[in-house]
Amino acid sequence: MKSFRLLYACIVAFSLAGVASAQAQQTQPPTQPGKTQPPTQTKPQDENQGPVGRVLTYNVRLPIAVTDKGNRFVIDLKQGDFEILEDKVKQEIEAFVAESDLPLDIALLMDTSNSVKPKLKFQRDAAVSFLQTVLRPRKDRALFLSFNSDIELQQDYTNRIDLLSQSIDKVKAYGETRLYDAVYRICEEKMFAEAGRRRAIVLITDGEDTASDHTLDEAINIALRSETVVFVISNKAAGFFGVQAGQVDSDEDKNLKKLAEDTGGRAFFTGTTLELEKGFASVTKELRSQYIIAYSPSNDKFDGKFRQIEVKILGKKDLKVRTRKGYQAVNRGSLSSDVK
Repeated sequence: MKSFRLLYACIVAFSLAGVASAQAQQTQPPTQPGKTQPPTQTKPQDENQGPVGRVLTYNVRLPIAVTDKGNRFVIDLKQGDFEILEDKVKQEIEAFVAESDLPLDIALLMDTSNSVKPKLKFQRDAAVSFLQTVLRPRKDRALFLSFNSDIELQQDYTNRIDLLSQSIDKVKAYGETRLYDAVYRICEEKMFAEAGRRRAIVLITDGEDTASDHTLDEAINIALRSETVVFVISNKAAGFFGVQAGQVDSDEDKNLKKLAEDTGGRAFFTGTTLELEKGFASVTKELRSQYIIAYSPSNDKFDGKFRQIEVKILGKKDLKVRTRKGYQAVNRGSLSSDVK
């Protein structure tokens, strides 16, 4: 028990240091239900400015899911079973723990544009069912955001299913689709969060972005910086095995798959409530079966380049690993605290 507490304390300490590629985040006031406001722009810290007080450790945190040939989650691996490579250079693992018991923050993002109007009831029912299944009382919490021509936070973080259900039931479909803007906004405002919590976006959409200012790549990059895994549920009725079997037809399908897989998540294509429930059940199990690994990069230069990450399971080639593909080495300034 003492050893587990030490590991958990270590993870929390690493969480306070933030994501390797994230810039220092300033505290933001809570967002009120209703339409979100444009994010406040902050001036980056001068690279030549000296640190104030005690500088915290710089590190990368990886949520990792491991499955066998039967697509069953493997949850009994140890730290010594893993090898981390960054740009093909082996990294020293500094912290390791199974994450199944850590509190979970879920951002449920629902497409409510004109294109999904015939499927809106289907989306509502599926969303409520998922939250009833995944949220553990007094531990996990969720928020609900709808997007069309507008991006509206309908319900801020809560563990009350009744409040989430009421906010989901009242949304109406209209306007265009600002999918990438919604992902970007929720990551920027809500997912650079407190330590010791898992962060995931569950995105319900038909995949066609028609009005965003941000691009797909920008949405992926901020999800990586905020350590947010994105799971996508496409309601195009393209068949449950479409994306998973590699049968991706349209550009919208490919973009959804890229958004999910680059951040360490998965994309599901669903046509019925039953299929959607199967997809959500898989998402739930994965969130409860992940490992967390932290390391400080041997290359500590902020050159703005994308660093590729590869995770290997030593001596067990039949296992499949799913995690984020890397991060962008951007100077995030100095995270510091006053010396007491």
